[in-house]
Amino acid sequence: MIMKKYSLNPVLSFFFFLSLMILFLEMGVAQNTTSTIPVNIGVVLDLASLDANIALSCINMALSDFYASHGDYNTRLVLNTRDSKKDVIGAAAAALDLIKNVEVQAILGPNTSMQANFVIDLGEKAQVPIISFSATSPSLTSIRSSYFLRATQNDSAQVNAISAIVQAFGWREAVPIYIDNEYGEGIIPYLTDALQEVDARVPYRSVISPSATDDQIVEELYKLMTMQTRVFIVHMYPSLGTRLFTKAKEIGMMSEGYVWIMTDGLSVDFLSSPNHSVTDTIQGVLGIKPYVPRTKELEYFRARWKRKFLRDNPDKIDAELNIYGLLAYDATTALALAVEKAGTTNFGFQKANVSSNSSTDLATLGISLNGPNILQALLTTSFKGLTGDYLLVDGQLQSPAFQIVNVNGNGGRRIGFWTPTEGLVKTLNPRINKRMNSTSTSRVSTVIFPGDTTAVPKGWEIPTNEKKMKIGVPVKYGFSEFVAVTKDPGSNSTTFTGFCIDVFDAVVKALPYALPYEYIPFAKPDGEPAGTYNDLAYQVYLKNYDAVVGDVTIVYNRSLYIDYTLPFTESGVSMIVPIADNNSKNAWVFMKPLTWDLWVTSFLFFVFIGFVVWVLEHRINEDFRGSASDQAGTSFWFSFSTMVFAQRERMVSNLSRAVIIIWCFVVLILTQSYTASLTSLLTVEQLQPTVTDVRELIKKGEYVGYQEGSFVLGLLLDLGFDKSKLMAYSSAEECHHLFSKGSGNGGIAAAFDELAFLKLIMSGYCSRYTMIDPKFKTGGFGFVFPKGSPLVPDISRAILNVTEGDEMKQIEGAWFGKKSTCPESSSSISSNSLSLKSFWGLFLLAGLAALLALIIFIVMFVYRERNVLRSYDSTASIWSRIENFFRIFIQRDSTSSTFTQSDPNDRNSSSLPPMRAPSPSADSVDAEYPANRSSASYDSSPNREVPLEVVIDTVLKFNMN
Repeated sequence: MIMKKYSLNPVLSFFFFLSLMILFLEMGVAQNTTSTIPVNIGVVLDLASLDANIALSCINMALSDFYASHGDYNTRLVLNTRDSKKDVIGAAAAALDLIKNVEVQAILGPNTSMQANFVIDLGEKAQVPIISFSATSPSLTSIRSSYFLRATQNDSAQVNAISAIVQAFGWREAVPIYIDNEYGEGIIPYLTDALQEVDARVPYRSVISPSATDDQIVEELYKLMTMQTRVFIVHMYPSLGTRLFTKAKEIGMMSEGYVWIMTDGLSVDFLSSPNHSVTDTIQGVLGIKPYVPRTKELEYFRARWKRKFLRDNPDKIDAELNIYGLLAYDATTALALAVEKAGTTNFGFQKANVSSNSSTDLATLGISLNGPNILQALLTTSFKGLTGDYLLVDGQLQSPAFQIVNVNGNGGRRIGFWTPTEGLVKTLNPRINKRMNSTSTSRVSTVIFPGDTTAVPKGWEIPTNEKKMKIGVPVKYGFSEFVAVTKDPGSNSTTFTGFCIDVFDAVVKALPYALPYEYIPFAKPDGEPAGTYNDLAYQVYLKNYDAVVGDVTIVYNRSLYIDYTLPFTESGVSMIVPIADNNSKNAWVFMKPLTWDLWVTSFLFFVFIGFVVWVLEHRINEDFRGSASDQAGTSFWFSFSTMVFAQRERMVSNLSRAVIIIWCFVVLILTQSYTASLTSLLTVEQLQPTVTDVRELIKKGEYVGYQEGSFVLGLLLDLGFDKSKLMAYSSAEECHHLFSKGSGNGGIAAAFDELAFLKLIMSGYCSRYTMIDPKFKTGGFGFVFPKGSPLVPDISRAILNVTEGDEMKQIEGAWFGKKSTCPESSSSISSNSLSLKSFWGLFLLAGLAALLALIIFIVMFVYRERNVLRSYDSTASIWSRIENFFRIFIQRDSTSSTFTQSDPNDRNSSSLPPMRAPSPSADSVDAEYPANRSSASYDSSPNREVPLEVVIDTVLKFNMN
């Protein structure tokens, strides 16, 4: 059977499969349409503004993009847009309508912080999340509404970036210029704190009304021109900011020397859609912008958005996508994710239980049943958005970094970044940033400031239309070398002279800029001083003077309300007292060269050296033998005669020779020192201070002096002086006059003052006074300026420049050169007597040598006589053994070469005249001392002479019995 073969027509097959695909697609669309749940979402924007239209366009694109990639989601956000009409009430009415009538589950918007403030309350009451991507005021955080979510950066996040710029360029003051509403005021406390942390002051706050006219703006700008500060931080709406910068340029405030910093609100608006008429007025201005990483997704979206926006708004060809449009896109995406995550159980509202009499809209406002779920889902939603990582922390979008821009040409040039961890950086490369200081200008690119200059403005100027600086000068009598105010009655002119005046003039000349000033005496109309130095310093705090120049000491209590420059003189407070010749030439003056401890030590060493020499010499040297008195006399005579090197006895033992050599060296130094000291006492006038201790003055109740009007009065009272014992002087001559009277005759015993004044007093009376410790530390002389004055660091640097150069020496020579021939006074009083401290090393050397010689002699003696000591009766007592030891010790050494040529029978006899003393009979002695039996018999006459060894033996025997 032959089977028939059929072939399918290709054209019919194509149409058949195409029909099937269309059928399936229609079925899928129908299925999706029937399964999705619409969720009402409110949008409240100022639809008349360009930014609002850009944001609304991004919101629509976000929903379109989101559901195109999440077609399986069950929910679909349905936008219900309302126009707030640039009005707070309009925004509140729109939100109320959306919540009550439409029952929206969340609201995107509104635009401004002031509008958000009202809308937040409605959201809190109805439990409807309010998500704002443009309300940046920190004051909204203080409301603490859990249903308010800020999907943008808080204005307070940028204040640290602004303060870092101020610190990097070394500016010490900055004036904020802000709009007078909640948006402007919200950032000021945070900005002020951030500036204070980098030691920058806010001397003035310029507040401009939202409805201010051009004339009012110009009036405020002229007011700023009369101030010193030239660093301005502008925080306001773009519409008002445009007028402000236009007027600032017209009156010359966009020229060299000025610094302008814009917050992110102005920077984003001015630079996102550059307008030549606007950028031309802000050339050189610095701006802060949130940093958005450039990605392929962002660039693709920017191109799509541009096409769509121009298609929908063909008349707005200059519109550019800004940060608020990107934030609106991310906020819409987050809301779509959160609504899906919250579930679809109940999107209704619980009606409020109100009486029939309550007919207001707020009273009948219901509560969203799904609002808490959506809120929780929003707080836990995170994803990678167009602006970077999207994550809410405490209802606040976190900003990773800000970029610093400099307006040049028709746009903003990025010069660096600021991050919370790195501070100012030129790039976001961590390896490069670690090598640089975060507060240094090297971490940003070159800045072109107003006036088309790259020179960094110093941040302040002395305005040309302002009066000269008023410098207060103290009026005083005396010490005119430091400061003097002289008034000419004829011409009624006042002349200011003195060391302090010349130093300040030199310091001002050393400044890199001109500083006009004039001196004003701090005096009453009759020319008398108007008060103390404390009063004068307080006048600066009261703004009656711009500074004070004079001999003003840097002290703590004044620094609480004024600032000092670095000191330009030596610091400290000390005491001067009269000096007198304390050396009375009496009969006992020869005792004064040595202190009592040195006299006693010297005498004991003479005795000790004599004893050591006798021990070493008496067994072998005929000069040291004889009776006990002769041997003692010879030993001490020999020792004391070394003072004048008159000893005649020869030394036989090498040990004694070594001891005597060292001892003669000690005696030589001691006698020479004694001679020099005694000569000084007898021939040189010994000037000593009459008082050496502050406590001595207090204890005796002596009168002391201090300079009139000086802070030293308080110091003396703190030390414990009775105020009735304090006397004031106003000049060096008056101080000398008080010293001349004496403490008991209406004068003083000591004077306390600063070192500069004391040296001036002593320079005129060199031979009469001396300076005594202690020195109380003070800050020295410094110039006084108002608290936080920007002049202080510049003046201080100029002081260092002057004091380190030759100019300060010339100024000092001009005022103190003729009186500077007085030698430096020593604050320490030394004694004219020589003490043991100066010679203890010599005595230690002589003592060690003598002890070493004794030890060597004893060891050698015991070793040589060991056989004799052993042969003694072993049953004898310890005292008998000691007796035998000393008996042998006092005998002559028959083996010594000194006695080899002598008669053997004279071995135990003495060559010195023997001492006469009662003695036992010869028989009894020989019987008691067998060692003497071989010696010649003693003379038996009643006046026979007894040797030293016999005396010692008798004493030992007597003691033993």
